[in-house]
Amino acid sequence: MSERIIGRPMPIIDAVEKVSGATVFINDLELPGALVGKALRSPHPHARILNIDTSRAERLPGVAAVLSRNNTPEAPFGINIKDEAAFCREKVRYEGDEVAAVAAVDEDTAREALSLIEVEYEVLPSATDPFAALEEGAPIVHDYASGNIANQFHIKRGEIDEAFKNAEAVFSDDFHTHFAHQAYIEPTGCAARWHPDGRISLWGCLQSVFLIPTFMLSPVMGMPAGKFRVTQTKPGGAFGGKLDVKAALMAAMLSRAAQKPVRFILSLEEDLVSMRPRMPVHISLESAWNKNGALAGKRVKIVAENGAYCSLSPAIMSSIALRTDNLYKTPAAEIEGKLVYTNVIPSGQMRGFGNVQATYSWESHLDNVADGLGIDPAELRLKNYVETGDLTIHGWKIESCAVADATRYVVDKIDWKAKREQGGKGRGVGLASCIHVTGNKGFSAALGPDGTDPSSGVVRIDEEGQVEIWSGESDLGQGATSVMAYIASEVLGIPVARFKVPPTDTGYMPYGLGAFASRITLLAGNAVKLAAEDARKNLLEAAAEAMEIPASDLEIVEGEVMAKSLSDRSMPVGEVVRKAGSIIEGSGKWLAGGDVLDDQKYGNPSTTYSFSTHAAEVDVDMETGVVTVLQICAGHDPGRVINRLGAEGQVEGGVVQGMSYSMMEGLAPDAGHVRGRNFHDYLIATSMDIPPVEHEFFESMDPHGPYGAKGLAEVAINPITAAICNAIYHATGGARIHSLPISPERVLEAIDEVRAGS
Repeated sequence: MSERIIGRPMPIIDAVEKVSGATVFINDLELPGALVGKALRSPHPHARILNIDTSRAERLPGVAAVLSRNNTPEAPFGINIKDEAAFCREKVRYEGDEVAAVAAVDEDTAREALSLIEVEYEVLPSATDPFAALEEGAPIVHDYASGNIANQFHIKRGEIDEAFKNAEAVFSDDFHTHFAHQAYIEPTGCAARWHPDGRISLWGCLQSVFLIPTFMLSPVMGMPAGKFRVTQTKPGGAFGGKLDVKAALMAAMLSRAAQKPVRFILSLEEDLVSMRPRMPVHISLESAWNKNGALAGKRVKIVAENGAYCSLSPAIMSSIALRTDNLYKTPAAEIEGKLVYTNVIPSGQMRGFGNVQATYSWESHLDNVADGLGIDPAELRLKNYVETGDLTIHGWKIESCAVADATRYVVDKIDWKAKREQGGKGRGVGLASCIHVTGNKGFSAALGPDGTDPSSGVVRIDEEGQVEIWSGESDLGQGATSVMAYIASEVLGIPVARFKVPPTDTGYMPYGLGAFASRITLLAGNAVKLAAEDARKNLLEAAAEAMEIPASDLEIVEGEVMAKSLSDRSMPVGEVVRKAGSIIEGSGKWLAGGDVLDDQKYGNPSTTYSFSTHAAEVDVDMETGVVTVLQICAGHDPGRVINRLGAEGQVEGGVVQGMSYSMMEGLAPDAGHVRGRNFHDYLIATSMDIPPVEHEFFESMDPHGPYGAKGLAEVAINPITAAICNAIYHATGGARIHSLPISPERVLEAIDEVRAGS
């Protein structure tokens, strides 16, 4: 038998390409004769466009196309709500909104052309705070919205009024999170080539090559989605930010207008002020408890800042509102959510998809509850966790769950009991847990064909014994293609070194929705596993004919087809393919389980769910408010670990990214104007900021995943903010961080509140 691949620490299959500098990113893509595309962006958060004159730009030598509202259709688009156009029509809604675009022979000419476009604005009052935007008489961002409310819901489950009426203890808190950019190192960009027959080829650092034509390119440009061929270039990071990429639309529209290839690549400043950062949210919590630590019910009120346009924001707010309820046995709940338009950069999806904000708030609140009830915070959680076999208050089916094991691990590893007794003099420990979807059919099915969330794979074996995997899913640098190769290698008995996974391409690859909602390992992994099993069957049948041995008596070991009972009878896989006369392949398709939820959001939205618990130890300078994270311990339930090395990287990366978000980052819009337009001002964590991270995996062996695997990328980031905040609370004797980021000023303010109350 071949040596097992699953569970081993393996380097990613494109590691050599990346470390040698051979990887082709979008900025490396060469298109002969390509023009440079640039956008003219609004300098105002809110203004009426009285006139746009592009004539001087059009006459500039070297300019091939100028686009604006003057020569493009309105054609609104958007994933959840169609509230955005390619170019602003009657008014601009945030500083950075696209007013016009040009394609020119070089960047200098493009920038000069932008300077020649004359736009006459009537500056309007701006709604730059979500609470102020809800007040009567506030400036209206979109005329269709009622009082600037983009989306709202009010849900009651269980006997919520009785829960609070009969509660032995009630606790309340308010929390606020901030705008934070995905901070990928490679700015967003796309390139397009118009063809004389009307087709358009597009390349870009995209999270979904199939989604972009469907929801953006086709409706705006009035062309069938099949007229676009979209190929993913390897992204230099994405973290949710490269799912709805307007640069793709700009490149495609300019290429069609100029009838030449166009490269449309954002500068870092443009990326920071126009892409969709993590949604800020205000969360008010009230919870009812029995004195023994059993949760009786909770009330949640959310005001989420949408920014100027929606995209996936309604789904993100739903995630913020509901997910933490499913981590604990929650008998009753009442949730109100309001998504509010403002004249600020549109917010959107980032790794965790709202769960970072929700987990920070609820898990911080739980430590306040534990303190009030006189119960150890770890014990409070262990008493209330959901378990395998549970149906949660919102209808989630928990079919594999090892969160309690993860918590017991971090408690032991960080020496919890001893440090809890010793803490309170500037040194403290805290922990937090989370649940996350692994593929969210609840909203992704709305994007897929026929109301499904499918993933398909093709495995092709050639005459050299090399294997190629075709998948419509995307690798964002997290190692998704490697996971596909490991799974197929395990099935086929062919060494991983012989595998190649080309970039996703709508021109010939099977359908896949792309990288979001922690869906790749589960969905693509299952599809590729089925395809590999089909290819193995076909290969053994071909070998049976060539070797004159029944297929049932054959096996594949290290790329050789061998007779089980005759050690001297074997044939290389490549030779089997040659004798068969053509490439041998297999195909597979896997549909996500779960429900598409209605307005009441009840049902099982995901095939399965992943879990984690993080613990942090911090040192707090009580005079300056400076917080130093001394160590992190992390326990995760990702089902079966496919690649140990890659999984460890996900955990370590998630911890550091979560620390960076909570302690350093922030776009900090001021009256609609974004500050922090480069990585000198927008700080992100570096290797100098990373504490020791110890971790372990608790493999719950999910019944749905390939070899029992689930998602890991997002549970690796969700709990760390709350764990750090809870450690600060412990270290300072009760200083609670109610607003992010965790700045020294906020820490000192919280310490002063504790001293004033003592």
